[in-house]
Amino acid sequence: MLNRMRTRIFAQRRWLAPSVLGLALLFVWARWWPMGPLFRTPCSTVMLDRDGGLLGATVATDGQWRFPATNAVPVRFATCLIQFEDRHFRSHFGIRPQSLFRAWNQNRRAGRVVSGGSTITMQVARMARGNQPRTYGEKLLEALLALRIEIRESKSDILKLFAANAPFGGNVVGLDAAAWRYYGRSASQLSWSESATLAVLPNAPSAIYPGKGHAALRAKRDRLLDRLLEVHAIDSLEWSLAKEEPLPQRAHALPQRAPQLLTTLKAEGREGQLLRTTIQGSLQDRAVEAADRYAARLNANEVHNAAAIIVDVPSGEVLAYVGNLSNAGRDHAGQVDIIRARRSTGSVLKPFLFADMLQNGELLPDMLLADIPTRYDGFSPRNYDEHYSGAVPASEALARSLNVPTVRALRTHGVERTLRMLRAIGLQGIDRSAADYGLSLIVGGAESTLWELAGAYASMGRVLEHYGRMGMPYREGDIRAPQVLVATEAHPDSAIALQGPPVLNASAIHFTLKALREVARPADEQGWSHFSGQKHIAWKTGTSYGHRDAWAIGLTGRYCVAVWTGNASGEGRPGLTGTLAAAPLLFDLFGLLPQSRNSDPPYDELVRAALCRTTGFRAGIDCPQVDTTWIQSEGMRTPVCPYHHRILLDPTGTWRVSGGQGIPTPWFVLPPAMEHYYARRSPGYRPLPPWKSGMLGNDAPMEILYPDAGATLLIPVQLDRSRGNMVVEVAHRDPRATLFWDLDGSFIGTTTGDHRMALSPPEGQHRLTLTDGAGHVLHRSFTIVTGAKNATNAHAP
Repeated sequence: MLNRMRTRIFAQRRWLAPSVLGLALLFVWARWWPMGPLFRTPCSTVMLDRDGGLLGATVATDGQWRFPATNAVPVRFATCLIQFEDRHFRSHFGIRPQSLFRAWNQNRRAGRVVSGGSTITMQVARMARGNQPRTYGEKLLEALLALRIEIRESKSDILKLFAANAPFGGNVVGLDAAAWRYYGRSASQLSWSESATLAVLPNAPSAIYPGKGHAALRAKRDRLLDRLLEVHAIDSLEWSLAKEEPLPQRAHALPQRAPQLLTTLKAEGREGQLLRTTIQGSLQDRAVEAADRYAARLNANEVHNAAAIIVDVPSGEVLAYVGNLSNAGRDHAGQVDIIRARRSTGSVLKPFLFADMLQNGELLPDMLLADIPTRYDGFSPRNYDEHYSGAVPASEALARSLNVPTVRALRTHGVERTLRMLRAIGLQGIDRSAADYGLSLIVGGAESTLWELAGAYASMGRVLEHYGRMGMPYREGDIRAPQVLVATEAHPDSAIALQGPPVLNASAIHFTLKALREVARPADEQGWSHFSGQKHIAWKTGTSYGHRDAWAIGLTGRYCVAVWTGNASGEGRPGLTGTLAAAPLLFDLFGLLPQSRNSDPPYDELVRAALCRTTGFRAGIDCPQVDTTWIQSEGMRTPVCPYHHRILLDPTGTWRVSGGQGIPTPWFVLPPAMEHYYARRSPGYRPLPPWKSGMLGNDAPMEILYPDAGATLLIPVQLDRSRGNMVVEVAHRDPRATLFWDLDGSFIGTTTGDHRMALSPPEGQHRLTLTDGAGHVLHRSFTIVTGAKNATNAHAP
């Protein structure tokens, strides 16, 4: 007896070591042996708003609606799933032998497979292996993989794997896709009845799902609800109400609330991802509705596309993104994301030039600028209304979007210098050379996108809004593109001070926005009177050459709204202007937003200065009316007023005199060319009094507008091979003056009033001499070239 016991113990010990070793190796294999991702199936690209609402989704590349896995499985669904599929899920290690034995016995008695006995973990393993045919060998492999999953993953992660990859009928895979397809909302918002319905679908997804096997689906759902009542997961009231809820009849179409943005994000390499955006869902819907309502007005003029973007200025987050009109359709490129399309900028770059000149001490906000006929190297800018003001305050020139003063300012400031500034503020699409753009850069010769422009305008607002906050004049990163995807934001207290000002400083931005917000625009000028009540919004419009693009961009202390309208095909339409075709939608969108205060002036960068009330320059000793006001500190480098001079008048104040015979009197005197146009639009302008008989001053009463001194001109050849002309223009202070014209010593004619003459001089150098009736003489030298030679440095008149 004792020997038999010793033998049995020895045999048990002999098998114990291999068993322990085998279990240890199994654990090592399960825990540390390399294992690739369980699922490699493609996912839908899913886009959510900032609150988790669905903005849109695309089907996965394999044709399935399969959303990327989320962070957690809703408690209701998890409870329903465990009670229906695996009541012991929380206690087993991936395999429950009792369940497997029971299933084997049931299948043996039935002679066919009627039960699988699989745990939720084994079902995950089965899905990971591609739902192979049900055999005992396959069941063993599933069991081994289930062990590995249990050892490596938490129970909550296993539930997430099941919820993300379980079939829910048709081409719907995963809980999130099923919740949106069958109920039109997220899984976290499902009721007990809805959660129970979805929990029973993976058990037989090909046999029952909404639209198929309705009675069987209801029976399964109700049995699960009975079980939930039994385990006290729900009370009797919840149970009775849940049973009354109807089943979904079919799959719903998924929302497409920002389809162009979804397409753009996919194209940027984010296909198959769950994209959490900064979009405010309700604002997005209202913005789309506003654009679609406005579409009828555009369509009446054969304009078929529009885009709009709303940006939160302090954070840079995109709150609404209308990439195109909903009704544009494929016939009019409705699928194209116009917000990211490069289009001619029209006049919307002018504020950046204005601000750059302010901060470089080249300009004061209300300084008079010349608005007269201008030609530079063959480029002849024209104002929108084809009129000239002679002289106009810089802020008014910006508000009225006058091309001529702006082009003259750009020539003074420099194209290359302006390009560096525009790129530094985020307009990277303006990527050609200064020589390529030339002076047309500022009046539509460049191309950019609504995305970049909204970012640049919002950056200006952000620099001003943040100026001086938390003891920092400027912060790093305030100049940046809009942000449409949720990112981990740094705490405001962690902001880093910028060493030195950004590309545009706060004082320059302050006066730029003030000009766009407060300057009184003429009531009959380009339709601006329709928006005269929008005093708190700084806004700018733009229209490209040929009326192909209409822009309107507005800015407050909190919001930036940018709008483009036109045809994606590039077809221009009469009346397609920023004011008429884009500004109405701009203000409709601002109407959806709460009003916000404007940023405070950056007083640390401002100084008090005496300015000439008439000219906006720093006051000189001859300026009769002086205002002391705030200007940017760099403005102290600007010259004093050049347009007020002290003249001598006789005692009657009627005649000018010379020497010490007269009474010194300050007088507002513009150069002849500026005076010629200014006097027409300013009845209060007083021209210089005439000289008293016998006296002749040394001032120049006339000015040649064209050609410039030393210019090289190319005379064009007409279609009939005849030689063309150049037109010389001259302005004289006296509207009744007669001018005598002489070219190279030969008299060629006279003009009175409107001093223009068409000339066709031969190739070579020439000298034009002009003499008025009072004996004043003006000379101008220029060179004429013909043919292709030297055309590089020549321009056509």
